[in-house]
Amino acid sequence: MEFKKRYFLRAALITIGILASVVTTIAMKHYYRLEVSNFRSVDDQPHSYNIHPGTTIEQVLTMMEGDYNIGSHRDVLLHARLMHFNYPEPGHYMFENNISNRELIERLKLGKQTPVKITWNNTIRTREQLAGKVASYLMMDSTTLLSHLEDEAFLEPYGFNIETSRCLFIPNTYEVYWTITPKQLFDRMKTEYDRFWNDERTAKAEKIGLSPVEVSILASIVESESNNKKELPIIASLYLNRIKKGMPLQACPTVIYASGDFALRRILYRHLQIDSPYNTYRYKGLPPGPIRCAQPRSMDYVLNAPKTNYLFMCANPELNGTHIFSSSFSNHANAAVQYHHMMDQKKNQKEE
Repeated sequence: MEFKKRYFLRAALITIGILASVVTTIAMKHYYRLEVSNFRSVDDQPHSYNIHPGTTIEQVLTMMEGDYNIGSHRDVLLHARLMHFNYPEPGHYMFENNISNRELIERLKLGKQTPVKITWNNTIRTREQLAGKVASYLMMDSTTLLSHLEDEAFLEPYGFNIETSRCLFIPNTYEVYWTITPKQLFDRMKTEYDRFWNDERTAKAEKIGLSPVEVSILASIVESESNNKKELPIIASLYLNRIKKGMPLQACPTVIYASGDFALRRILYRHLQIDSPYNTYRYKGLPPGPIRCAQPRSMDYVLNAPKTNYLFMCANPELNGTHIFSSSFSNHANAAVQYHHMMDQKKNQKEE
């Protein structure tokens, strides 16, 4: 009898020990996956995802399973329920190569998203192009952004109108949240705009008789005239001289912009007749808006333009990408004749 009691006691202790071991193992696995790691990147690199409104935790796991070895889907869902979580906050999230369930859930639950970098350069010409480029980095669609770029009432507090709204978006790289709203985006761009237009630059603009927006417009023309960076300050000086004398700018890039054919390479007489406020052959002064998003350095070229007496420029007949600058129309006319003669020669050679 005593033997049976000892036997059953020993069996009970062994059973309890096994159960305790199993429970401990399960508890340790849950703890490890919850607090240490349940996701390991297959390539040891971090991975990012755009989480749209209404996305469930199950859908997030589906997105991640191609990039991560997930120890247990079931544990993620269990821990999510225990943490009263199902729908992540929308946003752009970048996760490290090793992440725990708690870290994943808390970041998605609290919306601790990772900023995205938005960038554009001076190849952006139109509002449509600008809206498409910027919106491609964000949750907002290009139509929404374009509607704000063309909303006079919305733009008025920022000091811009439909034609000048592109001036607010100075080419650079900025970090913002993927879920940024149009209002937040414009506020951010205004902050960056004001940072660029500090007291020093504003004073320089005033000294040459232009507003910051007018500097942006002129800079967009200057940088469209040449790929030779060394010439840009001189070109800026030339156009400032024409403005001071009340002469029409007669800038070929504005004619191209007015035509809408940005691949146009040779300006003909019929192009000069285009009736558009952007055609500076027909209308004096600066056009109503920029012909591209002017780069910061181009605006500085305008603000710091050297003193010259140049009023005319013509492509160099040597076709080397430079220009011949003149202070008299007769010298300019001679250079233009040589240039057109060279262009005709090239055309005839191709036809032969």
